[in-house]
Amino acid sequence: MRNPLKLAFNTASGLARQSAVYAGNAFDRVFRAASLVQAGQTPFETLHSDGLVSLRYYPPLQEDAIELDGMTIPVERTTHRTPIVIIPPLAVNMLIYDLFPERSLVRFLRAKGFEVYLIDWGMPGREHTHYNMHTYVAELLPASLNRVREHSGEQELSLHGWSMGGMFTLFYSALSRDQHIRNAIVLGLPIDSHASGAIGWMYQRFSDVAGAVRRHTGFHLHDMKPHWFHTPGWANTIGFKLTNPVGSVMGYWELIVRLGDREFVTNHATTSAFLDRMVAYPGGVIQDTVVRVWIDNQLAKGQIQIGEDFARLENVNANLLAIAGQEDTLATPGAAKRVMDHVSSVDKTFRVAPGGHMGILAGSKAPRASWLELAEWLAARSD
Repeated sequence: MRNPLKLAFNTASGLARQSAVYAGNAFDRVFRAASLVQAGQTPFETLHSDGLVSLRYYPPLQEDAIELDGMTIPVERTTHRTPIVIIPPLAVNMLIYDLFPERSLVRFLRAKGFEVYLIDWGMPGREHTHYNMHTYVAELLPASLNRVREHSGEQELSLHGWSMGGMFTLFYSALSRDQHIRNAIVLGLPIDSHASGAIGWMYQRFSDVAGAVRRHTGFHLHDMKPHWFHTPGWANTIGFKLTNPVGSVMGYWELIVRLGDREFVTNHATTSAFLDRMVAYPGGVIQDTVVRVWIDNQLAKGQIQIGEDFARLENVNANLLAIAGQEDTLATPGAAKRVMDHVSSVDKTFRVAPGGHMGILAGSKAPRASWLELAEWLAARSD
C-alpha cells in the first residue's frame, strides 16, 4: 500500500517544479524576450549603406549540411551562375527571412547553391515621408541591383519579392524593361485587388465613393501632402495583426496554455520579434499603393502609374513563378492569379501553397510546401 504522505509530498514537489518552470518561462518571455529570439543568426556582409537602404550579401555556409523542418539538406558547394536578390516589402524587418535556424529562407537558398543578396530598406522616418513608389522602383532598387551586378560579376539576376516586394519586382521589370532579369518569383501579390475577398469588396466601395468625389469636385487623394499618409511602425503592427485577428488572439492564448513548454515560448518570442517590430511606411508609398493598387485597381488592367510613367506588365518577360497563399486574406489566390493574364513571360507558373500572407513565406509549412519546389524551379533556370 502506497504511503499517502509520500504521495502527497511527491505531488507537491511536482507541482512546485512545474510552477517554477511556468514562472521562469513567463519571466523570460516578458522581461528577457530578446534572449529567447532565434532569428537573424545567419552571418551576412553589408556591401553598401546610404544610411537608410543597405545591401546584404550572405557568404557560403561553412557546415556540410543544414537542418530544415526535420530534413537534412546537404550544402551544395557548386554555385549557380545567376544570383538571387531578395526584395522585401516595406514595413517589415528583415528577421522574417532568417526567422529560425531551421526555418531560414536565406540559409536554405545559400545551402542550395545560390548566391544570395538582400536589400534592407531600413527604417524610414518623417524625413522620408515623401518617398513614393517611383523612389523605390525607379531610383533605390536599380541602384542596389547595379551593386549586386558589380559584386557578383553577373548581369543576369533572379528577383524574389513577397507582398509589396513582389510589386517592386514586377514594377521594376515592367518600367525599366531590364532584359537581364532572368527569373522573377513573386509571393502574395494581389493583381486584381478588388477580387481579394472582404478587403477587395471594401476597396470596391471606396472606389465607388472616390469616383463620385472626383467627378463632382475634382479632388484626388494625390492632391494631399504625403505626410498625411505616413504610417508609424506600431500602426503597421496592429494593421498586420488585424488581417487575422482571431489568429493573433489565439496565439497569445496558446502561449498561456503552453507556458511550460520552453520550445514553444522561444518560438513565440522569435515570431513576435518580427511581428512587434514593424517599420514605418513613407506617406508617398501609402498614397500610391492605396489609390493605384487598391482603390483604382490599376493592375487589373495590366498597368500602373509610377510617378509620371506607366509600368506595363506586358513588358515583363522573365521566367515567372507566382505563389499565392490558400488562406491569404490580403492577396487571395483569385486576386493573385491574374498576373498570368498580363505578363509576356513564356515560362510562367502559378501555384497555391498552404498558409496565409506571412505563412507562404516563412510559416511552419513553407519549407516543405514551397521552398523545395522554389529551389528546384530556380536551379533549372539559373545556369
